[in-house]
Amino acid sequence: MARFTRGAALAAAVLLVTGCSGGADDRAGDEADDGKASSSSPAPPAPPQKLDWGRCKATSEGPAPGGDWQCATLKVPLDYANPDDGTIGLALIRSKATGSADERLGSLLFNFGGPGGSGVSMLPSYAGLTSDLHKRYDLVSWDPRGVAGSEGVRCRSDKEIQTGESVDATPDDATEETAFFQDAADFGAGCEKAAGKLLSHVSTAETARDMDLMRQVLGDDELHYFGISYGTELGGVYAHLFPRNVGRLVLDAVVDPTADTVGHARNQALGFQRALDNYLKSTGQDPEAGTRKIEKLLERIDAKPLATTSGRELTQTLATTGIVLPLYSERSWPTLTSALDAAEDGDGTELLALADGYNERDPSGRYGTTTHSQRVISCLDQKQRPSVRETRRLLPEFREISPVFGEFLGWDTAGWCHDWPVPGLTDSPEVSAPGAAPVLVVGNTGDPATPYEGARKMAAELGEDVGVMLTWKGEGHGAYGSGSDCVDSTVNAYLLDGTVPKDGKVCA
Repeated sequence: MARFTRGAALAAAVLLVTGCSGGADDRAGDEADDGKASSSSPAPPAPPQKLDWGRCKATSEGPAPGGDWQCATLKVPLDYANPDDGTIGLALIRSKATGSADERLGSLLFNFGGPGGSGVSMLPSYAGLTSDLHKRYDLVSWDPRGVAGSEGVRCRSDKEIQTGESVDATPDDATEETAFFQDAADFGAGCEKAAGKLLSHVSTAETARDMDLMRQVLGDDELHYFGISYGTELGGVYAHLFPRNVGRLVLDAVVDPTADTVGHARNQALGFQRALDNYLKSTGQDPEAGTRKIEKLLERIDAKPLATTSGRELTQTLATTGIVLPLYSERSWPTLTSALDAAEDGDGTELLALADGYNERDPSGRYGTTTHSQRVISCLDQKQRPSVRETRRLLPEFREISPVFGEFLGWDTAGWCHDWPVPGLTDSPEVSAPGAAPVLVVGNTGDPATPYEGARKMAAELGEDVGVMLTWKGEGHGAYGSGSDCVDSTVNAYLLDGTVPKDGKVCA
């Protein structure tokens, strides 16, 4: 089972798979922290440490980047409430500003989403979109706690992951339902065994505190930040905890901060069905008729999985995952057409390749760990744990919202954190940031994973004179770097010159 990931890293993977082209000490106690979204005390001034920047090494996430990229390790407390419990290391990456020293504005931190995405592996490939920003900023990213090079959690072996893919994520009878929930419980037990004490200390609030220590060690008076997808939630939580330290924050592909577990699933059912409808329209099909055709295809695959050239079978769950991936980018829609046509002819090879791209499975059968980290972070963050009975009551509503994705997402509300070893912390994150500098919130009307409505709610929750809304009438996950000169120039003017656009600006 794999929850639909919220991240720029996944959006970039779509194109690869489809072949498309000062004064910190004085501020330390002033954060507006009401405890709603946190499990520990505010971050203290950074302990004395100097980052030992050196050449980056290859990781399990990818080869070592060349050029001017440097890597280092930042030490942060495991538990901010009990700093004597020791520290963990966070993997950082940077490339220094390419312009002159007098032009430099400081560091610009990036989080690409997930949760669970590796910033160390993602930033070098993303930097091509940010050449203008790179002139005046050191580009910096990191693997958040529990991710990849920062005490990354791996809950299952590759063999166990592949076995888990055979579990029906939309169970049709008691036997399939038992297997579904047993698989979820086994995954949680594996995470507990792998992570130990860390499992209770990978929350978004703790990562926000790590960011403020990072800011101090990097020598910046304010935090300049670009958060994408889940990174927008992280940025909002940071602004709430440290409003006086907010510099220039951009939140793109925005997570709805008012949504709980069920609310997020409902939002994604709406967003992915909306994207599917737009895709079907682009092919000349009636969205309702096209949806019914895909629904019938999935029903046939559920009854009898499709053969593939690899010898593996395409199950209904893998087919649904394969349909999801191309919806993250309009440029990959032709690949979805080809894969669906092949599946209609009885060949599941192309849809399976798309599902493998989503699940980070390489041709040798090795899997990435983003889904593992995503689960340990989100299950610690989210308090709501719908029961099986509550989920069954939700299913008709979810099927109504999306005949293709609704049932998958409905069952996910109960299965994702079923029998999780540690309790969740909050129903929804607190992002109100009174007194913070203006935060630029960028919403895309065609975003499948983080629907546009969430951007409006984030801007409102940040507060009056803080959340500034920028709308792009486009398709795909995220707006910056997606082909809109209007969006790119507006974001660049804000980050480079401090020019805050008029609230409500629309880029068509």
